[in-house]
Amino acid sequence: MMNSDSSLSIKDSTYAVSTVVKSIMTDFRISRPNFFSTPKKGENYELRADLNSEYRDRRKDAIKKVIANMTVGKDVSGLFPDVLKNMQTDDLEQKKLVYLYLMNYAKTQPELVILAVNTFVKDTDDSNPLIRALAIRTMGCIRVEKIIDYLCEPLRKCLRDENPYVRKTAAICVAKLYDLSPNLAIDNGFVSTLQDMVSDANPMVVANAVTALAEINESSSTKDIFIINAPTLTKLLVALNECTEWGRIAILAALAEYKPADSKEAEHIVERVVPQFQHVNGSVVLSAIKVIMIYMRAIKNEEAIRQLVRKMAPPLVTLLASAPEVQYVALRNINIILQKRPEILANEMRVFFCKYNDPPYVKIEKLEIMIKLANERNIDQLLSELKEYASEVDVDFVRKSVRAIGQCAIKISEASERCVNVLLDLINTKVNYVVQEAIVVIKDIFRKYPHKYEGIIPTLCQNLDALDEPEAKASLIWIIGEYAERIENADELILTFLDTFHDENFQVCKNFYVNLKYTRLNNFIILRVCDKLLLRFNYNWLLQVSNFSLKNHNQHKTSYNVLYKSLQPNVIILIFEIVHIFIGDYYQQILRLPRYYLGFHILS
Repeated sequence: MMNSDSSLSIKDSTYAVSTVVKSIMTDFRISRPNFFSTPKKGENYELRADLNSEYRDRRKDAIKKVIANMTVGKDVSGLFPDVLKNMQTDDLEQKKLVYLYLMNYAKTQPELVILAVNTFVKDTDDSNPLIRALAIRTMGCIRVEKIIDYLCEPLRKCLRDENPYVRKTAAICVAKLYDLSPNLAIDNGFVSTLQDMVSDANPMVVANAVTALAEINESSSTKDIFIINAPTLTKLLVALNECTEWGRIAILAALAEYKPADSKEAEHIVERVVPQFQHVNGSVVLSAIKVIMIYMRAIKNEEAIRQLVRKMAPPLVTLLASAPEVQYVALRNINIILQKRPEILANEMRVFFCKYNDPPYVKIEKLEIMIKLANERNIDQLLSELKEYASEVDVDFVRKSVRAIGQCAIKISEASERCVNVLLDLINTKVNYVVQEAIVVIKDIFRKYPHKYEGIIPTLCQNLDALDEPEAKASLIWIIGEYAERIENADELILTFLDTFHDENFQVCKNFYVNLKYTRLNNFIILRVCDKLLLRFNYNWLLQVSNFSLKNHNQHKTSYNVLYKSLQPNVIILIFEIVHIFIGDYYQQILRLPRYYLGFHILS
C-alpha cells in the first residue's frame, strides 16, 4: 500500500513538473519565437525552386509569377540565371515571357546576357517566323554593348527573310543598332539595306523602313540618310493606302519633309493624300492635314486651294466628337491651322460652342478658336454665347469669357459698341470677379478706341469700393488718370487709392506713379496728392530723400538699403519715384500755396 502511494505521488510530481516546464517553454517560445521556429523561406526562394522544377507547368507558372512581380515593381533580378535556363523551349508563350524578363534586366546582368546569345541565334533560324521576329526584336531591345557584335549576323539574315513580318521587325532593329553604334550599322551595310527596303513589295515593310530611316536621319549629323526621290515617292504613295494607321502616320510624316518639284507634282501628291481625311484614326487625319497645309504653299491653282479648304473642314469638325483628350489635341492643331488659314472653319462657329460637360482645358481652347473665327456675321451669336458663359460657376472660365468679349471688341471695330454694352450688362450684375474683369477689359478697349466710350466712366467709378484685385485697381487708376478732366471728382478718386498705398500691389503703385507723372491730371490735383503725402510722412525727411540723385545707381541702391530698410516696398516706390520727382518739380508751386492748405504745421 505504501509503495503504491509512493508511486502515485512520484507520478503526480512528474506530471506537475512536466506541466510547469511546458508552461515555461511555451512562454519562452512566445517571447523568443526566432529560436524555435524555422526561418520562413523568401518568395524568391520558392520561385527559384519552381523555376528549376522538373515539371514544365510548374516552371511556366513560376515564370508568370516572376513577370507579375516585375510588373508591380518588385526586384526579381536575382532570379536571372534561373529564368535564363527556361529560354530553350518550344512554348511560344513561355519564350515571350522569358524574353520580356531579359529585356528588363539585361542591364543589371550584362555578363550573364552573353549566355543567351546562342539561343537568340538559334531562334533566328527557327522555322516559325514569329519566333524569328521575336528573337531579333529582343536582341535589338537589349541595350548591352557586349552583344552588339553577335547581333550583326542574325540581323543581316532577318533583313532578307522571306517573311515580311520578320523583315519589318528587323527594319526597326536597324534603328536601334544605329542608336548604339552608328559606325557598326553603316559599315555592315544595314542602312543601305534599309534604304532598299523602302521599295519592298509589302506596305508594312515599307512603313517600318521609313520609320527607321526617319529616326536615323534625325540623329545623323549629315541629314542625308533618308532622301525621297521620284521612284521612292511613288512607292510611298502606293503603300500609303495599304498599311496600318501607324504606318500611314510614318509615311505622311516623310511626305511632309519632301519638297515637290513644281505645282503639278504638289497637286498630284495632295490628291493621293486627301482620302486619308476619311480615316477613323484622328492622328492619321491630322497628319494628312499637315501634309496638305505644307503642299498648299507650292500649289499655284487658286481653285484647287479653295477645294482643299472646303475638304479640310468636315474631318476637323468630326474630331470634335471624340473623347475630351482627343478633342484637346485636335483643338490645339485647329488653333494653329486657323492662324494660317482662318477661312477653313469660317462658317463652323457653332461646333466650337462649349458644352456643359466639357473639361476646363477643352473650354479654354474653344474660346480661343471662337475669337479667331469671330467676324461681323457671327459676332452677335458669339456675344450671346459669351455672355451666357459669364454666368457659369467656374471662375477662371468666366474671367476668360469676359476677356474674350474685350478681344472681340478690339478685333471687330464695327461690333465694339455691342461688346461694350454686354460688358456693362455684366458690370450691372454686381458679381465681384465679373465686375473686376470687365474693368480690366474696358481699359484695353479705351486704349484701342480713345474718347469713344467715355460715357461709361461714371459706371466704372461707382464700383471703386468693390475692387480688391491689383489688376482691376491698376486698370481703374489708368482710366481715371487718362480721363481726369472729364471726371468731376478725379482727385478724390486718386486720393482714395493713396489711403491703401502701403498694402497695394506693385502694378497698382506703378500705375499710380505713371498717372501722376504723365497723366492729364491738372497741377491742382497733383498738388493735392503731394499734400496728402506731406500729411502722411515727415516733410523734412521726404525733402532730404528727394535730393538724392537717381542717376547714380549704386548710390541709389545704398540709400535704399540704409534709409528705407524698415519701410514697405510700395512706400519705397512712392518715395523714390513720386516724391523725388514731384517735390523737386513742384516745390516752388507748393510754397506759393496758402499755408493753411499745405499743412503749415508740417512745413514749419
